[in-house]
Amino acid sequence: QVQLVESGGGLVQAGGSLRLSCAASGRTFSNYAMGWFRQAPGKEREFVATIKQSGGNTYYPASGKGRFTISRDNAKNTVYLQMNSLKPEDTAVYYCAANPTYSTYYSIRTDQYDYWGQGTQVTVSS
Repeated sequence: QVQLVESGGGLVQAGGSLRLSCAASGRTFSNYAMGWFRQAPGKEREFVATIKQSGGNTYYPASGKGRFTISRDNAKNTVYLQMNSLKPEDTAVYYCAANPTYSTYYSIRTDQYDYWGQGTQVTVSS
């Protein structure tokens, strides 16, 4: 069992930045690929970023590439999402998730993740 707690959300103006954190507890954090997803009202949860267990490999969809950066500190059991140049359409609840599977492929689907945090609200005003 892995417990995940997100923090760092809030209200920011368009063009601003936020850094989300996700603290993990329970099992060995470095054994999990980590992901960030988001869900806006009335929409499905969508993939934002993922990072493999070692931290050396990351993947983003086109919507966040160049603006979002995922990183992890295995010594602190924490994964981060740095978000720059934020847009109103980035407004959503952001979730971190943990995937215990080692794979050569990136985990971009919600069903690939076994553990989820409670989410943190990000609101970008225009």
